[in-house]
Amino acid sequence: MSKEKADYHDAELVLRLYETRRESVMRDSRNAISGKFWPKSYEDVQAFAKLEHPLNPAYRQIASYWEMVYGIVRHGIVNPDFFLESNGEGLFFFAKIHPFLERIRRDTSPTAFGNAEWVATETEKGRKLFATYAARVKKMSESR
Repeated sequence: MSKEKADYHDAELVLRLYETRRESVMRDSRNAISGKFWPKSYEDVQAFAKLEHPLNPAYRQIASYWEMVYGIVRHGIVNPDFFLESNGEGLFFFAKIHPFLERIRRDTSPTAFGNAEWVATETEKGRKLFATYAARVKKMSESR
């Protein structure tokens, strides 16, 4: 159900989503999760998901933001290839939690990260980006 060709509306939407990513709280959340969220176990993911964890607000903001914007792709509102040319960061985050996805879904919500998973598995560009990011996350995680 994806949009076959990008148009002016796709460009406008991508630019608006980029502006949101530049907002100061969002930027701080992105930096925190990119730099400090390196789960090695399901328990590490669970710790971030607890309200008392200092990075929980950043975790929730990043997870919900990427689920929302990848939902825009999944539901055919924007062309996937065009969108993923400048919005792969969420797949990097998804690569970090992917090894624990089954347990996350079992313990929290059976639909958790469904839009990110769809983008990572059902779009050609998403599959390529996810494979790249998953390998990068694996390598970076091993060195931590």
